Amino acid sequence: MSRRNALRLGAGALGSLGAAWALSSCSDASASRPMQFWNNYSPQRAGDPNVIAQSDWFLNATRRWAEAGERPVDMVHIPGYTDPTNTRITTAFAADEGPDIFLISPGDFLRYYNGGVLTDLTPYLTQEAIDDFYPDALATRMVDGRVYGLPMEQEPLAIFYDIAAFEEAGLAEGDLPSTWDDMLGLGRELTGGQRAGLVLDTTPSYYQNFTFYPWIWQGGGDVIDPASGTPHFDSDAAVQALSLFQEAVQSGASPRTLPAGGDLVSAFTNGYAAMWQTGIWQVEAMRQNAPDHPYGIFQLPSPPGGQSVTALGGWAFVVNSRGVDPDAAARFTVELMGTMSERSIGAAVEWNGLAKGNIPARRSVTRAIGDTGSFENPILQQFRDEIVPTGRGEPRYPPVIYKAVSNAIQNTMLAGAEANEQAQITQSAIESYLETYEGGSLI
Repeated sequence: MSRRNALRLGAGALGSLGAAWALSSCSDASASRPMQFWNNYSPQRAGDPNVIAQSDWFLNATRRWAEAGERPVDMVHIPGYTDPTNTRITTAFAADEGPDIFLISPGDFLRYYNGGVLTDLTPYLTQEAIDDFYPDALATRMVDGRVYGLPMEQEPLAIFYDIAAFEEAGLAEGDLPSTWDDMLGLGRELTGGQRAGLVLDTTPSYYQNFTFYPWIWQGGGDVIDPASGTPHFDSDAAVQALSLFQEAVQSGASPRTLPAGGDLVSAFTNGYAAMWQTGIWQVEAMRQNAPDHPYGIFQLPSPPGGQSVTALGGWAFVVNSRGVDPDAAARFTVELMGTMSERSIGAAVEWNGLAKGNIPARRSVTRAIGDTGSFENPILQQFRDEIVPTGRGEPRYPPVIYKAVSNAIQNTMLAGAEANEQAQITQSAIESYLETYEGGSLI
């Protein structure tokens, strides 16, 4: 996902197709307007093969759709529209001008479902295709057995480490940490000069919450207890997770701001970071932009008495039920991402195995990738074989719960607030909110 300058895509590649379709349609402006697909993928950096390949994947999909005589889809790059502090998409929906198709993470699902703007995709799907999705990937996009979003990937988290930094410190693979204390100690040891020892995300966002959840789970805690559906943030596990983030910064193991503008590739190649909690998408970024730079990954370390658990994120296609043509948008989404056809499976293989380099959301795609050699990269194999089995789907919480957790992280990590107090404040805020909450299930 990019947070750089916005670009509008598709005008050159799809303009003639859109014009041709419009001429064959009725004269009404809304009836002749192409659909808009808001997304975060765009070749903003000249010569960056990683983002170009990803953008081309979207453009090729929309081009094939228009060439088949369907209502064209214009790719519109809106940087940071998934950031809850960015009002661009909420303003668009308030003006009844929201995108026809857009991408959301599980963490943002309930905001749109509860707002009544997501199209039920179930009538467009076969049961075989629904069953083809991994349960952890699809469940957070379902309500009462109905499908409201199609995941295109699964993106597990791990700790990436720079081999050069380890070698400079006289460390080897046997020194990789397996406990929180070892991780923090190693972070302090590797911090020095311009190099940060251990990078944990510091920016308040759905993404930071996503990176924080595994540390609660490892101690047996949760934000919302899956068994009872009640808040569980005042637990010892939540307090120790908040304390971990606080100690990481206060002890000097972790920086208060992200090095290299949040870009792991630049941070590793320029010696700005030794370890970084981030996701599988960085494997392809390293391959494309620094193929000769040595690095490795390891599982998220665990606390005393806990076990390693990671979060499985990933983007999903959703359709605006109030768009210019929800039926066409739903058919486009399902034909691309959710049928058992060779073309649909092939598109997912291309995305997960080539353009993005991550874990598929569908069994058929995993099998197909297994025959392509795309996972010959040993780091991807390690993600697939060691990290994913410890994974759990990213939670979906409404904005109020997201914000309460985010405040607790920020206040303890960067403002020095006491972890137990913040856990209690967050617990009370969530309890008060749920007393009158009406909407999709939180678990």
